[in-house]
Amino acid sequence: MNIKRTGDWQQGHEALGRIAKDSEAAPYLIVQIPCYNEETTLPDVIAGVPRQIPGIACVEIQVIDDGSTDETVEIARALGVDHIVRNKENKGLARSFQTGIEHALANGADIIVNTDGDNQYSGSSIADLVQPSIAGEADIVLGDRDPGRNLEFPPTKRLLQRVGSRVIRSLAGIPVQDAVTGSRAYSRHAAQQINVMTRFSYTVETLIHAGRAGMTIRSVPVKTNAATRSSRLFQSTGQFIRKQLVTIIRSCAMYMPLRSFLLAGLVILAIGLIPVARFLYFFAIGDGDGHIQSLVLGAVFLIMGYVTVLVAFLSDIIATNRRLSETTLVRLRELESTVADINRTRR
Repeated sequence: MNIKRTGDWQQGHEALGRIAKDSEAAPYLIVQIPCYNEETTLPDVIAGVPRQIPGIACVEIQVIDDGSTDETVEIARALGVDHIVRNKENKGLARSFQTGIEHALANGADIIVNTDGDNQYSGSSIADLVQPSIAGEADIVLGDRDPGRNLEFPPTKRLLQRVGSRVIRSLAGIPVQDAVTGSRAYSRHAAQQINVMTRFSYTVETLIHAGRAGMTIRSVPVKTNAATRSSRLFQSTGQFIRKQLVTIIRSCAMYMPLRSFLLAGLVILAIGLIPVARFLYFFAIGDGDGHIQSLVLGAVFLIMGYVTVLVAFLSDIIATNRRLSETTLVRLRELESTVADINRTRR
C-alpha cells in the first residue's frame, strides 16, 4: 500500500535523517549549576567552566536558581549564562537538580555536567569528567574528590565519606569511591532515566537507581577548591547521617523492594522462632505452663515476619509497575530530545 507523504512529514523525515547521519558528530554539552544565594561564588564557578572542550561541539551553561533572595539571577544574566531556570520558592537541591536535568534534555543536551554553585569543584576538571561520556564508555561519570585522603575535608568527614561510599557500593553494586560527589557527567541516555523523589539530595538515590538499572558508572579524579562556607544541606553531622540513612532506606524500598523487605521479613521470622522453640522445649519436658509468654511473643514476631514477607512480594509488583511507568517517561523524554535536535538542526 502506498502512503502519500505530506510536506510536513517529508520535512520531518529529512530532518531525522540528517540527525541520524550526524549521530557520530561531537556532542552538545550543558553544564548545570544549582544555586541558592550564590552571588559571591557564582562568578568564579562560571569563569571556571571551559567554553571549548576537545570532542565537544558546543558548551553551554545553565543556572538553576532555587528561589534565591540575593543577586544570583542578576549576576548569572550579566555573565552571559545561556540558560536560567528559576524556582519561585526554595525547593531544595534534589528538586533543583531534577528540574535542571529536564530542562537540559528539553534543549537537546547530549551530555549534562552538574557542578555545585559554591565553587567546591574546579572547572578545569570538567574536560576530564566528560571524556568517558564522549568515548561512549560510561552512562554516568563521577568526579572523585578522593574523600578518604582529601585534606580539605576534616577527619570525621573523611571517615563518613569512606563508610558511606562502601555502603553504596554494596547496595548498588557499582564501583564508586565518592558516592556523594556533586561533580557528575550524565549521558543523555542516563539523564532520561533520572527521577529524583527525595528532597534532600540526589546523589545517593541516583546512584542506587543507576546501579539497579545496570548503567555503567566510571570515576575520574577532580580538583577541589577550598571551602567558602559550610554546607546548607544540613546543620550538623548527625543531621547529615540521619537524612542520608532515610534516603538510603527509601531508595532501597523503591528500587529493590523484594530484596529489602524479604530480608527484613526473614530476620523477623527467625527472631520469632527463638521464643517459640524455647516454649516447645519446656513444653516437651513438662514445664510449658510457666512459659506461655514465650509462645505469645514468638507468635507476634512470626505474624509480623509473615506480613513483611507478603509486603515484599506486593512491593515488588508495585515496583514492576513503576518501572513500566519509567519506561514510558523515558520514551517521552526521547521524543522531546528528538524534537530539540530537529529544532537545532533547522537553526
